[in-house]
Amino acid sequence: MKLADRVQFFSRLQELNPQPTTELLYSGPFELLIAVMLSAQATDRSVNLATRRLFALANTPAALLALGETALKAEISSIGLYHTKARHILQTCRLLVDQHDGVVPAQREALEALPGVGRKTANVVLNTAFGWPVVAVDTHIFRLANRTGLAPGKTPLAVEKALMKAVPPAFLRDAHHWLILHGRYVCKARAPSCGQCVLRSLCGYRQKTPNPKR
Repeated sequence: MKLADRVQFFSRLQELNPQPTTELLYSGPFELLIAVMLSAQATDRSVNLATRRLFALANTPAALLALGETALKAEISSIGLYHTKARHILQTCRLLVDQHDGVVPAQREALEALPGVGRKTANVVLNTAFGWPVVAVDTHIFRLANRTGLAPGKTPLAVEKALMKAVPPAFLRDAHHWLILHGRYVCKARAPSCGQCVLRSLCGYRQKTPNPKR
């Protein structure tokens, strides 16, 4: 995709949503970190329902440690993989208390050293909590980047690297949120709403498919 098209691509998304952000509910970097850890293979809606209760009880590393594993599991039992997630959350809380004075670090290496925190989770926290111009590639962004031709790649890391080159610098801070929301609600996996898409004239999928599903 040519530079002029990429600028137009993100200009259209920006016009629709000038101040995009995550649909996860949180207050501060720690709540965001926990919400993102819980969101793996779960919907933001289900996470928000659980964290609304959980954060009312405990929303600091020390408080979650004091809450304990049994009570934590009870609060997040509606979320998939909650046994593993509870263990990782408490291990992460212990490291935050012991090594970071209870504060979520704003460095990639330190974030990825936390149990249950991979590159995607670290990128979400770095971007959303700390303003880093990075893109966390989830299934929606992976699909959209390949389908539209914006940043093709065979793996999430390949797509992330391609996006870092493809997204014009002026749009990089918010690109993650624009892409994930567009992939979630418009450029859907099984039935993309091409007829309602503001990017349709720039999209490789649209150009290759004469009558895509609307």
